[in-house]
Amino acid sequence: MLWTRWLVLLLCWGATSTEQQAEQRARAPAVVRQDSRRQRSPPPVEPLDFGFVPAAVYDTHAYHEPGPVGILFNIVHAFLYAVQPNSFPKDLIVKVIQQNMGGIKIEEWRKPDNVVLLLQWIYYESGFLICGTIGILFVVLTPIIGVCFCVCRCCDNCGGEMHQRQRKNADCQRGFYTASLVCTSIFIIVGVLIAYAANHNVTIKIKNTRRFINTNMRDLRTFANNTPAQIEYLTAQYATAKHKVLSDLDNIGPLLGGRIHSQLEKEVVPSLDTALRMAGAMRETKEALENVSSSLEVLQEETGKLGASLSGERASLTNTLSDPACTNGAVSHTCNTIRSTLSQLGINADYSKLADVNHALANINVILKTDLSNIVQKGYSSFNDTPKLVKEQTKNIVTGVKSMLDKIGAEINGFAKMFPVEASLANFTIFLNEGQKNIESYYPQIDQMDFYRWIGCVAVLCMVVLVVAFNILGLMCGSCGYDKQATPTTRGCLSNTGGNLLMAGVGFTFIFAWALMGMVTTLFVVSGNVEKLICEPLANRQLFKIIDTPNLVHPDKKNFLPGMLFQNPNIDLTLGSMYRDCYDNNGLYHALQLETMFNINSFLNRTVYNKDLATVFESVKIDLGDITLLEQAGRDNLLNFANSGIGQIDYDAYLAEVNKGVTQVDLLSFSTNLEAQADQLPRGALENALKGHASSIRQIHREQVVPMEQAMSTMSQSIKQLKRTSNDLPVKVTNILSAIDAVEYLITHNASHVVKQETKGYTESLVGYFKQYTAWVKKSLTTEVAQCKPISNIVDSMEIVGCSFIVDSVNTFWFGLGGCCILLIPSIIFSVKLAKYYRRMDTEDVFEDLGNTGNHGEQMCEIHGDLAVLRYDRSLCFLACRRVNWWRDHFQTV
Repeated sequence: MLWTRWLVLLLCWGATSTEQQAEQRARAPAVVRQDSRRQRSPPPVEPLDFGFVPAAVYDTHAYHEPGPVGILFNIVHAFLYAVQPNSFPKDLIVKVIQQNMGGIKIEEWRKPDNVVLLLQWIYYESGFLICGTIGILFVVLTPIIGVCFCVCRCCDNCGGEMHQRQRKNADCQRGFYTASLVCTSIFIIVGVLIAYAANHNVTIKIKNTRRFINTNMRDLRTFANNTPAQIEYLTAQYATAKHKVLSDLDNIGPLLGGRIHSQLEKEVVPSLDTALRMAGAMRETKEALENVSSSLEVLQEETGKLGASLSGERASLTNTLSDPACTNGAVSHTCNTIRSTLSQLGINADYSKLADVNHALANINVILKTDLSNIVQKGYSSFNDTPKLVKEQTKNIVTGVKSMLDKIGAEINGFAKMFPVEASLANFTIFLNEGQKNIESYYPQIDQMDFYRWIGCVAVLCMVVLVVAFNILGLMCGSCGYDKQATPTTRGCLSNTGGNLLMAGVGFTFIFAWALMGMVTTLFVVSGNVEKLICEPLANRQLFKIIDTPNLVHPDKKNFLPGMLFQNPNIDLTLGSMYRDCYDNNGLYHALQLETMFNINSFLNRTVYNKDLATVFESVKIDLGDITLLEQAGRDNLLNFANSGIGQIDYDAYLAEVNKGVTQVDLLSFSTNLEAQADQLPRGALENALKGHASSIRQIHREQVVPMEQAMSTMSQSIKQLKRTSNDLPVKVTNILSAIDAVEYLITHNASHVVKQETKGYTESLVGYFKQYTAWVKKSLTTEVAQCKPISNIVDSMEIVGCSFIVDSVNTFWFGLGGCCILLIPSIIFSVKLAKYYRRMDTEDVFEDLGNTGNHGEQMCEIHGDLAVLRYDRSLCFLACRRVNWWRDHFQTV
């Protein structure tokens, strides 16, 4: 059986060591970074698609529906439960097996423990013992009673006297006995039909057994033929993980370099972004300074013009108000009011005192000759070249890893070829074919033996049918030949034949009943216990618990099944667990726990979980010293900007002048009030002159004040912007340069930690592909490779054939036959009683009416011998009767 061992070892090759993975996870330290930066969790591993293992389709459906005869099976099960209602004695059987493994010895049963076990067993079997005792008494007493009955009847007792007493209720009794015998015969026929159905069911089911044998053998061949293809598929799928790893190795720059880049960019990018924003602030500062310079020039120039215009308008208004018309009493008040507001027509802000910003603007123009944005973009580009730098520096390492992967694939293929898979499974297939041929060679013998069994059972049933036939024929002949007008001695031949047939049935009953009951008792005790102790426990899997009891066969052998299969009883493998796994169509590797037979951990450690692979990646050295984030020109540019002089501008003076406004009064409001006061004057030259001055003031506002206000707004915004920019400008520049220096120091001196961390994550992602492969192999071996459903189908098929086909049919057979045997007892009684009414008697009772003074009386007379129907004179008959009665009384006295 060497090929079986090779098959077991072959199924072990692709197992995944869950213990190894658990140990690796337990040894993995929870590394916590000591610096302020939190460690980033590794990215999730991309799931791989390994496809589907070629599945085996099994033909056996281990399920049986008995059909209509199942009703009889359920009735028999209910009867057996009534006889034996106790639960399955698992503990009792285990104790009996453990205490009698060395053989059963008479003197051993005298021990108290064995006596207790015997009493427990007797209690469990009490129902069968009582029914068996009743059957034995029936077997023993039936022949004795039959002999005594025959002797008694030969002595004219027990109904053997050929004389029938005339009774008034004779017809009623005959009808009762007839109906009772008919019912009894019907029930006996029903029992015969039940037994025959069970007998015939055995023959049909034995033929159906061949289907189970053929499908189970075909499933085993399917199992043997598909297993090599499944194992080859598992081996071939290593290429899926390998190609994914190779793809990631080819893209090590974007993957590993990208991870390093993304890890560092959290520090690098913010510092460069700050420098880039500062370059933008320089340009904005230049624009603001230019706006301030131009606005200041405009305001200084326009302020002089506006002052001259307002002075001329004020002088013109003064001349107008000097008109004699203003001296009129009604008008003088209005003119005085207008004259009092003329002082408001003047300039409010004085921009000539403000210092210019030309010096700061000149410095900014010199600073902007150096393009800081371009310098910062070069820093971005230098940092973004990290993936390319990683790819260049790991070129030799990637080549080495690829060669290691090729070596791993070669080792896996070589390991799979170590076992003679095809030869082993070919031998197994030959074994199955020869076994099936051997089984099929017994089919003719089985059919012949079943035919003999069928004939024997039919013969047994024919004994009962013979008795029923005598009863039915006796009832038919007796009922058809019975004549109420005939006396017992004058009954017809047909009636007498009916009575004789009934007595013949009674005779055959005494001849056959004890043998039938002996057969029923034997079958009842044997098959009934088989049903209760084997079939029922097998159906609810209680029988497996007995076999799986630890130390059942030997105190030093824990489990029976692994001790028998692998000579290692300490393996935690039970028949129940194996059956459940096979019933769920799991793999044989998982069902038999073959990982205990062949340790795959060492192989996996040398191949898939290769420590050399991790060592290679741990030795990765990446130098990021060539990365320059900010050139010296950029640094100088930032320092010059901080010292450009924008912080020395008197922003408060600018804002104070801007906030004063252009004129002392709003010219539009002043012109509106002037027109309103002009309207209060009488129509004339004075009114028109004042309105003309109001129009001139509006024109001055529109042409001179509005442009100045726009220039003031621009200056105000620019001044505020410059003030914000210059606020702590040296500190800001210093912080930017410090941040850039810190990041460059990090890249130059501390990047090894980041490289090691990201390299570890990258290595874990590569190993994750192999973990997926090994986990998939483990799952496939557990659920898809070498699915052992045929094993559970064999167990279920044996249960169906042994219990559902045979035991249930045998139980139904003795149940029907036993009912017939019990019903033969009332059949005997009713047949004997009823035969009296059908058989021709030797003597009879004669009744005669006697007249005496007009009164009539009755006198009974027994006539012995064969008498014809005679007519006597009434007096002669009376004398003859008195003589006969005298002789009878005389003999009774003697």
